[in-house]
Amino acid sequence: MSSQNAPSKGADAKAAGHPNQTLYCTNLPDKLRKHDLRSSLYTLFSTYGTVLDVVAMKTSKMRGQAHIVFKDVQASTQALRALQGFDFFGKQMKIVYAKGTSDVLAKLRGTYVAPATEQPVVSSDLQKSIFSGPPGAIPARPANVNGENQGVKRAREEESDEGEAPMDEDSDVPMEASSDED
Repeated sequence: MSSQNAPSKGADAKAAGHPNQTLYCTNLPDKLRKHDLRSSLYTLFSTYGTVLDVVAMKTSKMRGQAHIVFKDVQASTQALRALQGFDFFGKQMKIVYAKGTSDVLAKLRGTYVAPATEQPVVSSDLQKSIFSGPPGAIPARPANVNGENQGVKRAREEESDEGEAPMDEDSDVPMEASSDED
């Protein structure tokens, strides 16, 4: 392993080693509401370039951390240099480049691949017949043992010679007065 490829220790080496459009911020105040934290980070970081997304979660694992996604690497680099150690609500921010790219960027580039589920989903034959077809397609009605379709269309009970629905006999209005014409 050559000395050029050997990573040096510390956050500065991490930040300088792999420029990325996404910044990873730690040592953020955990008492702020998620909405307030996201909007404050957006306002602060958007002065250095176009911010596409701010991801801040309040789970116990992600508390006090956020990812800020910029449109380009130059803006993220400028923000990282300017805001490293910035006093953000009484705490000094620690900022490094994120290890990977953001899903937002992958979606914009058209290279997004949804993460695979951990456990395989078992589908029944009925679910497969309904959901495996193209969108909007209705699955064919299953045939009976003889290969014929199971449903039988019934004939109408009352057929009218004129093709109109029969009128109620109890109507008090004469036929001429019920017309829409004036």
